[in-house]
Amino acid sequence: MSVPPFPFTAIVAQEEMKRALLIAAVDPSVGGVLVFGDRGTGKSTAVRALAALLPRIRAVAGCPYSCSPESPAQACPHCSQGRGKSHQIPVPVVDLPLGATEDRVVGALDLERALTKGEKAFEPGLLARANRGFLYIDEVNLLEDHLVDLLLDVAASGVNTVEREGLSLRHPARFVLVGSGNPEEGELRPQLLDRFGLACEVATPTDIATRIEVVRRRDAYERDGEAFCAAQAKAEKALQKTILSARERLGGVGVPDAVLESAARLCLALGTDGLRGELTLMRTARALAALEGADVVSVAHLRQVAPSALRHRLRRNPLDESGSTARVARAVAEVLEPA
Repeated sequence: MSVPPFPFTAIVAQEEMKRALLIAAVDPSVGGVLVFGDRGTGKSTAVRALAALLPRIRAVAGCPYSCSPESPAQACPHCSQGRGKSHQIPVPVVDLPLGATEDRVVGALDLERALTKGEKAFEPGLLARANRGFLYIDEVNLLEDHLVDLLLDVAASGVNTVEREGLSLRHPARFVLVGSGNPEEGELRPQLLDRFGLACEVATPTDIATRIEVVRRRDAYERDGEAFCAAQAKAEKALQKTILSARERLGGVGVPDAVLESAARLCLALGTDGLRGELTLMRTARALAALEGADVVSVAHLRQVAPSALRHRLRRNPLDESGSTARVARAVAEVLEPA
């Protein structure tokens, strides 16, 4: 029997990263999560832990795209041929390796079968497997440019299109994009960076007590993973219930005009391009309010999520040598009144 993933509730510190992942789980329209920071700070552990925490989803049996029985059948090349029974499956979590070929990512058409039998046979790729789940890219800043271009197209449309030798096939590919990396190994292309709704910074803990607790918990998990996960089962169940409640509450959470004005003023003060900053800030704050059981978004919610929602949307200012996180914190202090 395989050992369950390390429990999400057992991850020590890294509160911003955990909050961002929970927000993306409540409202995938936030646009995914980018986590940059030191190696060995729990980035990949947190992603897999979150996926294991989420409730199973209902999917059409035999569908390679894990389509929901409630989704339009004509949007899927498999389901358009007829649907059978449905079953429950874990939320998909798919790793995209840096060395993956284009065919492995988007899928491949079987040209020989198409030419000899006249059948449009398709071998689904990683994007098909990630539909309705998470696509995780470690070292995302090292991803090859042609794969970045593919991801940008699919992330914008939610549909993957494969065209080979005059043959064409489209299938649903909606997923939460999660990337992690070390900033010392290179920057992310601006076009892909802008596609992430939230960007978090993680760092190696500097206080002794936190470091000891991280080592203690990891050691306990590696020595007896089953027992360690069993000890966290109650906390995991409670968090899962919170996520489900937040999803149900999300549609009814109000965003007052005064809060929208505060979000706009903050983005203006920071000089963010376009309106994606305001939209992400609003969606993120609303998801956080739902997680906290609130019926209305407050300025306090904006203050909590502003760094994650805006730090990667700032233009470089040659006259200001402070980092993006410091610039956001300064603007928040100047524009948003204390809660």
